[in-house]
Amino acid sequence: MVTDTRLEAELRDLAGSVPDPELPVLTLAELGVLRDVHVDGPGRVTVRLTPTYTGCPAIEAMSADIERVLHDHGFPDVSVVTVLAPAWSTDDISAEGRRKLAEFGIAPPRAHGADGGPVPLTLSVRCPHCGSTDTELLSRFSSTACKALRRCVACREPFDHFKEL
Repeated sequence: MVTDTRLEAELRDLAGSVPDPELPVLTLAELGVLRDVHVDGPGRVTVRLTPTYTGCPAIEAMSADIERVLHDHGFPDVSVVTVLAPAWSTDDISAEGRRKLAEFGIAPPRAHGADGGPVPLTLSVRCPHCGSTDTELLSRFSSTACKALRRCVACREPFDHFKEL
């Protein structure tokens, strides 16, 4: 088995730069679904992805896009494997990903403390348009199953909210 950690890091960057098919403002690395990239031998690489939820229909498009990018960079044998454990969590979204969601008009999920300490209790969802926390739930589901549809009471604008998972 051939292992080149520098090459694997380069391939991880390539695979991680693929845009999410449902939220193209985010890359797969920023979304946190890219778990691992391993070079198995000359021209052979295995990529491990975890979907945002079991049965996520976007996983097929993600896999095809990763295969295409790595094929284009000289890897003819690309295997994309879906892994369900550990499960994906909104904690896996990077700080840059959260910033991009808000900039795109989607309220990002609350970040949980990485130190394992108490999680601050915040029951409000901040409007990505005006910043108000006076928002209301319109539907538990939005354009994808991982988002809810909300409306800001202050500015009256509807927006998606990435659910806490």
